[in-house]
Amino acid sequence: MDMNGKVALVTGAASGIGQAAADLLAARGATVVAADIATTGAGDGDGGRGSGGLVEHVQLDVTDETAVASAVERAAERHGRLDFLVTAAGIQRYGTAADTSAAQWREVMAVNLDGAFHVVRHALPWLRASGGAIVLVSSVQAFVTQSAVAAYTTSKGALLALTRSIAVDEAANGVRANAVCPASVDTPMLRWAAAQFSDGTPAAVDALVGTWGRSHPLGRVAQPSEVAEAIAFLLSERASFITGIALPVDGGLLARAAVTLPD
Repeated sequence: MDMNGKVALVTGAASGIGQAAADLLAARGATVVAADIATTGAGDGDGGRGSGGLVEHVQLDVTDETAVASAVERAAERHGRLDFLVTAAGIQRYGTAADTSAAQWREVMAVNLDGAFHVVRHALPWLRASGGAIVLVSSVQAFVTQSAVAAYTTSKGALLALTRSIAVDEAANGVRANAVCPASVDTPMLRWAAAQFSDGTPAAVDALVGTWGRSHPLGRVAQPSEVAEAIAFLLSERASFITGIALPVDGGLLARAAVTLPD
């Protein structure tokens, strides 16, 4: 999947799936603008060239639409085009519909849903010009849910509706839009979650991540690079007739019925 000459914008690119996607696209030759609210390594143009394309790190709060508009414009004008967009910025919060506060609900929606919308909205004029492609990072929790994740699961389900809407509306403009829906992935966010439900020590976090992994038919959690491979495929010309889908990258999690036969 040669991506030489392509320009990508990836949000949530300082860690986890976003970082893996940025690294993989750059390794395949793309120039990648890696945006994240984290300040570590941020600073326009301070990135380096790896085995393929260039990675530039910029600080961006996706909940700030004015900042998003500026960042998209700077990235596209600096490189003369924009071909790929990956929206991987996201947060996890716990709570039921009864005990999630309005402030926490708005926080999750602002990052996970509104943030993706802001970036897509301002990137679309450039993506139309290049016949580009979009991948929104959703979750298996768009289809099924754990307990006490009301805001998170709602935001991820809404991303799939947004994906379908973009795919239908932008098909005539030559822009494709798809979503990936990972199950458990070994990211800082997953390990943060594991710390909330254990004593927080490294050993306890490792043990709980392992337990969660064994709930998947493949018997483990995913690595961010495995989700990045799916993202890169959906962006590439190999997926030129694929738009509007939600691709599970879930180790078989959605395929397994909750009730199993005894051994």
